[in-house]
Amino acid sequence: MIGNDWDQKLEIIWNSPGFQKFYKMIIAEYDKKIIYPPKDYIFNALKLTSYKDTKVVIVGQDPYHGENQAHGLSFSVQKGVKLPPSLQNIYKELESDLGIPPKSDGDLTGWAKQGVLMLNAVLTVEKDKAASHRNLGWEPMTDYIIKLLNKKDEPVVFILWGNFAKEKAKLIKNPKHYIIISPHPSPLSAYSGFFGSKPFSKTNDFLVKNRIPPIDWSL
Repeated sequence: MIGNDWDQKLEIIWNSPGFQKFYKMIIAEYDKKIIYPPKDYIFNALKLTSYKDTKVVIVGQDPYHGENQAHGLSFSVQKGVKLPPSLQNIYKELESDLGIPPKSDGDLTGWAKQGVLMLNAVLTVEKDKAASHRNLGWEPMTDYIIKLLNKKDEPVVFILWGNFAKEKAKLIKNPKHYIIISPHPSPLSAYSGFFGSKPFSKTNDFLVKNRIPPIDWSL
């Protein structure tokens, strides 16, 4: 389904009757309603960032539910789409932290290709209905992905923005890894500790310290 080492890592999920039944139900929804992201992009985060190459994880809640926004990467939107407020604030913090000016688009594929797994906990959503696919069946799979990454011998940075993502910290027990927790970048909470949290420089400092190539956040 993915085309890299995630296929083998997630074989137990793919082959489970419960997931197969759930996934068929989700695919059937595409024929009845407008569901995001497009079918080909549901597993985009895993396709772009293999298990072996993952060195940073940014956990999101569920895909953007507006037209043409979601393309399978947490917080990212397709080129040509207006930047959502949360992503605008991510870019503001990036500029404050590392002096990198905001890009003209919100496509974070460049991060994903460098080993930043842009993972939403829920991988699909109905148009204009935030969190509409929450608790349907995605969470066991995405929690399992985090548990697999927790088992990696190589150090990984987990960036958890907001209370929902913070809940995933309990799945990360390996002391080799580094967890960065702050409020969500949404306008409702960005001024409560997201701004000034310096997640990008902290991530790169940790990677360099562990002799792992840092992320070029300008891409």
